[in-house]
Amino acid sequence: MKKAVKIIVNILAWVFLLLALLVTVIVFSAERNNGVSNIMGFMPMTVESNSMSPTFKKGDLIIVKEIDDVNDLKEGDVITYWTHIGGKRVRNTHRIVKVNLNDQGQLESFTTRGDNNNGIDDDTPASPNDIIGKWSGKRLAGCGKALDFLRTKKGFFMCIIIPMAIFFLFELYKFIVTLVEIKKGDAPEQLDEDEIKRRAIEEYLAEQKKKEAEAAAEAKETVTEKAAEAKETVTEKAAEAKETVTEKAEEAAEEVSASAEERTDAAVAEAEERAKAAADMVREAVEEKAETAGDELKEAVTEIAAEQNNEEK
Repeated sequence: MKKAVKIIVNILAWVFLLLALLVTVIVFSAERNNGVSNIMGFMPMTVESNSMSPTFKKGDLIIVKEIDDVNDLKEGDVITYWTHIGGKRVRNTHRIVKVNLNDQGQLESFTTRGDNNNGIDDDTPASPNDIIGKWSGKRLAGCGKALDFLRTKKGFFMCIIIPMAIFFLFELYKFIVTLVEIKKGDAPEQLDEDEIKRRAIEEYLAEQKKKEAEAAAEAKETVTEKAAEAKETVTEKAAEAKETVTEKAEEAAEEVSASAEERTDAAVAEAEERAKAAADMVREAVEEKAETAGDELKEAVTEIAAEQNNEEK
């Protein structure tokens, strides 16, 4: 927990240091550029009046972007430019309401107006040479006052110099404490190369052993689960096989019974056919014998009649 708090404190300290450096760059950049800070083409500026309300208000911090060609400006753009108000050369940020061209069609000036000026144009048009930049559309409400305070000697000293000095003194204190601990021998002894290798190998082997134990536990659990699943599967298959065998036995019994009935019926039919055939054969034989006997009797009667005729003659 202490280590985490220490890390967070160090991160916050370095963030503050970076912000302090950024403010320092803004302040010194403004001093070298007629009070206008320019950081890679972006210029933070404090709104000095409510003439552009509600677009932005007095005390807001707006970001103005440097432009490459003033001829690209058009009606509706919000620009920051140098002008004279009350006999003083000051910065003003208003909206372009008209682009003024000369007789040759070249850019001459910009007619500007504040959004909160009830439709009244500014008295002095903005000259192209006085253009500082174009509003990027970014604003930080109320932050302009803080930036103005940081630009003062008092604000810069209180909010930048003193905190930075405390930060560097704290870092110096930690460095001195570390040196003292090393001299007293309180710091951990430096390990030679062999000792470092030995400890690294031990840690590696311990880690591998731990991984193997975890893998064995996972394998055992997997085997147990697979065995349970296999047992359940075998039980289900056995039940299904038993049911199938029972169904097949019943079907076979029914088939045997039906076959026996069919065979009995066939045997009876065959016996009836044989009896009928025998009866037909007997009948045919009797009829044939009767016919033969009739013929023989007829021949005998004829012979007897012939003999009697012969005798009478």
